[in-house]
Amino acid sequence: MRGLSVNRLVDRLKGMARDSHLSEAHWKVFADRRRDPDGKREAILRTAVQLFLERSYSRTALNDIADQLSITKPALYHYFRNKEDILLECYRWGCLLIRESLDEIAAQGGTGLDKVRAFIRAYAGVITIDFGRAVIRLDDGELSHDARIEVRSYKREIDRRLRSFIQEGIDDGSIAPCDPKLAAFSIAGSLNGICMWYRPGGPLTADEIATSFSITMTEGLRNPDAAGRKPGVKSLRLVDRKPVSKTRK
Repeated sequence: MRGLSVNRLVDRLKGMARDSHLSEAHWKVFADRRRDPDGKREAILRTAVQLFLERSYSRTALNDIADQLSITKPALYHYFRNKEDILLECYRWGCLLIRESLDEIAAQGGTGLDKVRAFIRAYAGVITIDFGRAVIRLDDGELSHDARIEVRSYKREIDRRLRSFIQEGIDDGSIAPCDPKLAAFSIAGSLNGICMWYRPGGPLTADEIATSFSITMTEGLRNPDAAGRKPGVKSLRLVDRKPVSKTRK
């Protein structure tokens, strides 16, 4: 990934998560004649991702991005090869923050249920900022073959990590026996809807929404017998339940 180092990029993205309700005049970065390639690349990306989300990728031209920044179209080529290069970098930034959150969650320890709850909070927070919303809302089918493979590999990795947290919870007894794949699909499907209706400045903050989702969604996974289980003891297999027969009158 070109431009900012990974650590600096993560810090910047976390700052965006905290300050996503603030509007910035990105063109001011280009008005300043000081050499600041990282800042100018970021300004291009933040402007582009806003336009992609508002108008769609296909309906946004490089001239639109340049006009928003009060620069010429050729000036964009000092930082990106083409429009797809900009879109791909937007995907990378959004996926990077999710992946970094997953690494932090894994390192913190705790039960599988604790990790799933932390994932829901972190993921919900990311998809309320533009780069996170782009990962969910933009169509990666508009990318070229190689770029599409790269982006989908990021998404598969995120899904795999969530499933591993769920399986860990089943194994340690904190999560009731279930199909990790279906549980992960249910969680991701519910969370992804946030980026469709969330608006900065609404009655609930992004953090309040993330907290509410993390509590509500993990209650359905919680193993009611977990309090009496010892860590490391594997869950028993589900027992088929017979349907309750109706009493004939």
